[in-house]
Amino acid sequence: MDHACNRITNTLCYFFFIAILLLFINASTAETHYHDFVIQATPVKRLCKIHNTITVNGQFPGPTLEVNNGDTLVTNVVNRARYNVTIHWHGIKQIRTAWADGPEFITQCPIRPGGSYTYRFTIQGQEGTLWWHAHSSWLRATVYGALIIYPKEGEFYPFSKPKRETPILLGEWWDANPIDVVRQATRTGAAPNVSDAYTINGQPGDLYRCSSKDTTVVIVDSGETNLLRVINAALNQALFFAVANHKLTVVAADASYVQPFTTSVLMLGPGQTTDVLIDGNQPPGRYYIAVRAYASAQGPFDNTTSTAILEYKDTPCSVQGIKINPIFPSLPAFNDTATATTFSTSFRSPRQVEVPTEIDENLFFTVGLGLNNCPRGSSSTSCQGPNGTRFTASMNNMSFVLPPNFSILQAHHKGIPGVFSTDFPAVPPVKFDYTGNVSRSLWQPVRGTKVYKLKYGARVQVVLQGTSIVTGENHPIHLHGYDFYIIAEGFGNFNPQTDTAKFNLVDPPTRNTASVPVNGWSVIRFVANNPGVWLMHCHLDVHITWGLAMSFLVENGVSELESLEEPPVDLPVC
Repeated sequence: MDHACNRITNTLCYFFFIAILLLFINASTAETHYHDFVIQATPVKRLCKIHNTITVNGQFPGPTLEVNNGDTLVTNVVNRARYNVTIHWHGIKQIRTAWADGPEFITQCPIRPGGSYTYRFTIQGQEGTLWWHAHSSWLRATVYGALIIYPKEGEFYPFSKPKRETPILLGEWWDANPIDVVRQATRTGAAPNVSDAYTINGQPGDLYRCSSKDTTVVIVDSGETNLLRVINAALNQALFFAVANHKLTVVAADASYVQPFTTSVLMLGPGQTTDVLIDGNQPPGRYYIAVRAYASAQGPFDNTTSTAILEYKDTPCSVQGIKINPIFPSLPAFNDTATATTFSTSFRSPRQVEVPTEIDENLFFTVGLGLNNCPRGSSSTSCQGPNGTRFTASMNNMSFVLPPNFSILQAHHKGIPGVFSTDFPAVPPVKFDYTGNVSRSLWQPVRGTKVYKLKYGARVQVVLQGTSIVTGENHPIHLHGYDFYIIAEGFGNFNPQTDTAKFNLVDPPTRNTASVPVNGWSVIRFVANNPGVWLMHCHLDVHITWGLAMSFLVENGVSELESLEEPPVDLPVC
């Protein structure tokens, strides 16, 4: 008996020792990466003209950050520009480190010109393609870059290792100062001017003036498989993406792996990322990578096409001295919602996932535009929206207003009254035919700084219901601090009696940004296990400017590991 007990004790000790050793190995292989970001004006020439463009470290796009799952990032941001700035680490969960999330006046006051702030956070249980960008006014038009999270040391992709990996950042370029563009729109109440070009890794490509000599080139070798990490960093436009004569195998989105599927075209809303494998299986040559708008709303949009070139290493330079023009891909029409829907509904998690089935908070949020009547006493120059109005936007008829003197997280943490209220409505104040002919009495939302409070551990379902007010549109809704499951989407008004039959509670995709279909709905679920204040907003920056946003306030749990960390000593003050 004693020998048996000793054997059991020794076995338990052995397994305990191995567990401690594995923890130690994981801790010892995790690295801390230090970066300096200098926000500064830099001369950048595009479309024949030089602009003093706000950049990070003089680079446009900004630097690509590469880390492993489990690593820590420490980034000191110094603001040498003339505008306030913050940096958001899009898709990073920021477990207990909401102070590092970045949206101005939500989790921090902005970094003033001449000031600095160090963002410190650890990547926990995430790998894939994310990105970072400014989260202050429209600075993210040029202040952005890729954030690549590799698996932990000794772990591997769930697909064969590609020969090369290339970040592909899609952007928008204004032949003007983007801050002037948004300020003019705010002053006039009209829609802002649309962009003048799309870009791929900062370059517009062959179809724009003064651009062809700098067109981005992506190298591939015959017979090899490459990974393209595609990021839609455009400010206001969902985009179609295709490569001539090549199929794309989607393997991940928003830094979550998916069941692989093959397609000839991608659709990404602003904020979304998609990882695709591409095989070098075509005759050696040059093939256009092309990007154009998916414009689901009625109204003006940038109807240009950006290109890069996929070039095989063994491509002949010319035939009898004539340079070979790249082959152009077939792109969907700008309003091809059917193709966008086919793509967005193809995503599944690689295996069964633990979707919350018992729901504590059943929420229904309308998302859409609106028009405010011209304020009494205002001049017509400040009311240049349709029929002398001003454009606005809202969720549940609340048009979100950023507080001017404190961040919401600071006010919550310090108990400062009067900065925000906790009465954001769980359902629309008035039920109506959301995607039908909406009464003009419902076109004017109420302005306010309201949050919705969630207990730690609450299981949350949110129906995101698009509206047809002014115009329906595909809205990329991004939730800070969390991934969520998209369990269903559809068109028209969500029907709780019939549409629940469409719920995928087995293997829904994990995302951080959901493309809510034009005049349709998406249903997401998540567990509120990360304390802090978390912005949820449309990632079309024109819409967040107009107020299409709200915030969740997630309370602390019981233990220290379920509670928000104390604020950093260098947190900017307002």
